[in-house]
Amino acid sequence: MKAMILAAGKGTRVRPLTYEVPKPMIPILGKPVMAYLIEHLAKHGVRQIMVNVAYLHEKIEEYFGEGERFGVQIGYSFEGYTNDAGEVMPEPIGSAGGIKKIQDFGGFFDETTIVLCGDALIDLDLGAALEEHRRKGALATVITKEVPWDKVSSYGVVVTDADGRITEFQEKPSREAAKSNYISTGIYIFEPEVIELIPSNQVFDIGSELFPLLAKRGLPFYAQTRPFEWLDIGSVTDYWEVLQNVLAGDVANLKVPGRQIEDGVWVGLNTSIDWEGTTIEGPVYIGSGTRIEAGVKIVGPTWIGHGSHICAGAEITRSVLFEYTRVLHDVNLHEMIVFKDYGVDREGQMKLAADMPSDEWINARDRRNKRRAGTDSVDAAALAMK
Repeated sequence: MKAMILAAGKGTRVRPLTYEVPKPMIPILGKPVMAYLIEHLAKHGVRQIMVNVAYLHEKIEEYFGEGERFGVQIGYSFEGYTNDAGEVMPEPIGSAGGIKKIQDFGGFFDETTIVLCGDALIDLDLGAALEEHRRKGALATVITKEVPWDKVSSYGVVVTDADGRITEFQEKPSREAAKSNYISTGIYIFEPEVIELIPSNQVFDIGSELFPLLAKRGLPFYAQTRPFEWLDIGSVTDYWEVLQNVLAGDVANLKVPGRQIEDGVWVGLNTSIDWEGTTIEGPVYIGSGTRIEAGVKIVGPTWIGHGSHICAGAEITRSVLFEYTRVLHDVNLHEMIVFKDYGVDREGQMKLAADMPSDEWINARDRRNKRRAGTDSVDAAALAMK
């Protein structure tokens, strides 16, 4: 079995995090979400993985390389072009279009392939899923989950008959139009014949175009609903909730790194904590090289990335601070994600210093990029919730 990871999207619903990193590189416990996917594939014997890339492609390629340290081979298919000035310009061609481009180029998909979206943590038993796929004689299989009805508009909705055969696929229908509350998890199993149905050299999407085509033609197209952990980071709110659950220990097989120094408090190497007047209520992780001054209050679940500096009197509650974040004196961060020059609350609302309007966030990012090396810590003075 081979694998394909879909990683070419811009991740607009996870902005501002994806201003700086592509969505598959968003970290969970300090490790990109895509790394967990590759480790899971390797665990189930998958050794050849293709990844389509576009937006900030170099960050994915530099981190994963050709896959040696994961025990797999990784290849990349860039979606875009080089302009007359020699600049590499990303131009995604749709999830199905990206698969077809790879097939047209070198015929990679010559056997059963598992396709994964690069923005979720999973522990699916791939062997069991593959066995059912083959037993039913499926050309394509979608792994599904039941969700509350008020969530269906965020996903592709699967409609099946009594045997699990998909008769209709609705891409992000309204609550009123949805015919089911079973949704696609972005995990698919394809036979090579499915890829033959995708047109070449055009934008083509799996959910809105390929799946309705399979259903309309009455091909062996099946859904599987099986118990497994699926943690989607499709939005900022999803990401915040996933990290809260992970830090609280509610996700099996994901453990907080570092050394535990008190009940519910983990630290990386060479941290400095002034305990005078400081209270830390776990679960809290404090990354290596981080300085916590006196009189700080930290309430978990909270993650503080390496190289950060929390000044005296600051209060941090159920928040996620990426690396090299500086929180000034007496600042209160409540249920926030702070990433470089950006701060966003759990509902996805961005915050920035000095009442800066939202369209200035890009300018703030550009200013950060112009700073000299070694002075890139973030001043979170005015990220306090009011």
